[in-house]
Amino acid sequence: MRQSQLLTKAVKEAPAEEESISARLLIRGGFIDKLAAGLFNFLPLGWRVHQKIEQIIREEMNGLGGEELYLVALHPRGYWEKTKRWQIPEIFKVRSQSGREFALSWTHEEIITPVAQKFIFSYKDLPKYLYQFQVKMRDELRVKAGLLRTKEFIMKDLYSFHSNEKDLDDYYEKVKKSYFRIFERVGLKKSTHLTYASGGTFSPFSHEFQAVTPAGEDTIFVCPKCRLAINREIKDKISKCPNCKGKNFRQERSIEVGNIFKLGTKYSEAFEFSFQNKKGEFRPVIMGCYGIGLGRLMGAIAEICCDEKGIIWPEEIAPFRVHLLSFAAKDKKKQTKVQKTAEDVYGNLIQNGVEVLFDDREDKTAGEKMMEADLLGIPWRVIVSEKTIEKGNVEIKRRESKGAELVRPDKLLGSVR
Repeated sequence: MRQSQLLTKAVKEAPAEEESISARLLIRGGFIDKLAAGLFNFLPLGWRVHQKIEQIIREEMNGLGGEELYLVALHPRGYWEKTKRWQIPEIFKVRSQSGREFALSWTHEEIITPVAQKFIFSYKDLPKYLYQFQVKMRDELRVKAGLLRTKEFIMKDLYSFHSNEKDLDDYYEKVKKSYFRIFERVGLKKSTHLTYASGGTFSPFSHEFQAVTPAGEDTIFVCPKCRLAINREIKDKISKCPNCKGKNFRQERSIEVGNIFKLGTKYSEAFEFSFQNKKGEFRPVIMGCYGIGLGRLMGAIAEICCDEKGIIWPEEIAPFRVHLLSFAAKDKKKQTKVQKTAEDVYGNLIQNGVEVLFDDREDKTAGEKMMEADLLGIPWRVIVSEKTIEKGNVEIKRRESKGAELVRPDKLLGSVR
């Protein structure tokens, strides 16, 4: 894409009320736009990042045997009354012209359970794994830190349905491994810890995935031996590391980037959702749920993967792989050669399937282009200038690297791949 045609423009200053690094960088770079407290629009660059995070998660969910679906965001009151959760204060509620009351999708247990109930009758129908990417709306009182705590966001919900506890336990462990692969692919492998949290309805503990950063609003205690962590709410209940039995913990600030729960039979019993086992007996279906908020994950990545100049996007989720910068030359002949070389490089990369943002703007200085390139954080920067073309080269540099090198244009493709 040509940067001259891009909707957004980088800005030097973020809104004064935004204190978090991620919010300031994402707004300055034109990735997101703040509509109101806790409400953000995703702009073209930001939506490209969001979609790539979604695709990584989708691949991992499909690898777990998940079937993707899409559930409604407008929930009739009766479904929430069945589970006795209608009075949750964070639920946005609306009334139709006919007087019916609805909840806006705070979560989806109340919807996925009766959907599965229509198709699961026997042990032969189990296990079953269903997931979606769907909007959630929550009346958060403490919206802050940009995408890290909002009133509206997209979440990946995976729900699993089982005939027995062992089957749930086995699948639960598979999801843990899959989540770690997700966080590795989005660039948070070193930062993320499996964290014991307060239990759900079925087990003493649930688990969170916490990414360590000084900007986090959560507190966790990390075992230095095995990297397992415990969150603050249950620290008094656990004196030793559940994994290696170590007693020394390191206190850290962190952001929750995912969570998993064993729901047990809470929702199946509320909806009288049962299956017939091999003996012909009817038993309630056992459930688990596994969530990742995509916007929050994106915010956490921007918070952690950055330096004083801007964001450093991990390669799999960067909006583009290459940022091509063309610097104007004073001499007309040399300028013609710079333009031709830049166009040739751009065309060759595009033809070979490399995503490129081409800064072809003529009203920006070299310094302005360099500053914006650092802010946007695209993994590879390629510069075509009067200086580089003297010997038939282009300059190539990794975003996080201090040094650059000169390569011939015909060797560029191999370098950026």
